[in-house]
Amino acid sequence: MKTILLATAAAATLIAAPAFAQESVGSVGLGYTHTDTDGFKTDGATLDGVTAMKVAPEWTVTLNGSVAYSDSDLGDDTVGAAAAHLTKTFGSDLRAGGFVGVSDIGGENYFSVGGEMQKYLASATLTGVVAYTDLDGSAAWTIGGDAAYYVNPSLRLNAGVSYNNVDVDTFGKVDAWAYGVGAEYQLDNSPISLFGGYQRVSFNDIDLDSDNFTIGARYNFGGALQSLDRAGANLGRTLAGLPGIRGF
Repeated sequence: MKTILLATAAAATLIAAPAFAQESVGSVGLGYTHTDTDGFKTDGATLDGVTAMKVAPEWTVTLNGSVAYSDSDLGDDTVGAAAAHLTKTFGSDLRAGGFVGVSDIGGENYFSVGGEMQKYLASATLTGVVAYTDLDGSAAWTIGGDAAYYVNPSLRLNAGVSYNNVDVDTFGKVDAWAYGVGAEYQLDNSPISLFGGYQRVSFNDIDLDSDNFTIGARYNFGGALQSLDRAGANLGRTLAGLPGIRGF
C-alpha cells in the first residue's frame, strides 16, 4: 500500500505540474520494459513524469517521479520513486546542484542524496552524478556519467555508465557496473516523442547479469528535447544505474 500511495502521489504531482506553473517544462511518459536476469524474465510498465521550474534567474527546481509495475512467474510487484533536485546554472553552459530521493521497494523505503553536474555543448550534454543510498541497514554508493549527443534538437542519442558499491548486511560488499545506450526522437510539430534503450547491470561478486530493454512514448511540454535538457528537465533520467534503487 505504501508503494501505491507514494507512486500515485508522485505521478499525480508531476502530471498536474503544468497547470500550476506556467513557466514549467517537462514530460510525462509511459514505457514497456523486458528484463532478463540470467534466464529469469520479467515484463513490466513504467509511468514517469518530470517538471523543471525556475525559482530564480540562476536556480531551478526539478521534480520527478515514477511508478513501475512488473510481472514474472514469481508474482507481480509495484515500485514507486520520487526525487527533488535543486540546481544552479553558471553561465550558459554549466549546471550543478544536488538532489534527495526516495524509493519504495517491497514495502521498504530507500532514501538517496547526491550531487550532480551537467555541461552543455553545442550538440551534446555531459552529465555526472555521485549518490549515496540508505538501504534499510545497508548502504550503496554510486558514481556515474552520461553523454547525450543531439543529432538535431529533436533527436537524442545517449550512453551512460555507473559504478555501484552496495554494502549488504547479510553477505558484505557487492560491486555492480551498469551501462546502457538509448535514443529518443520527438515527432515533427508534435509534443510526442518515442524512446528506446538497453541497459545491462553486472554484479561481479555474485556472477549475476541483468539485461533490460525499454521502449515507450512521452508527452513533452515546454520545448524540444534539447531545450528541455538544458532547462534541467532531464536530470536523473538517462544515467545508467541500479534500476529501482535510487529515487531518481
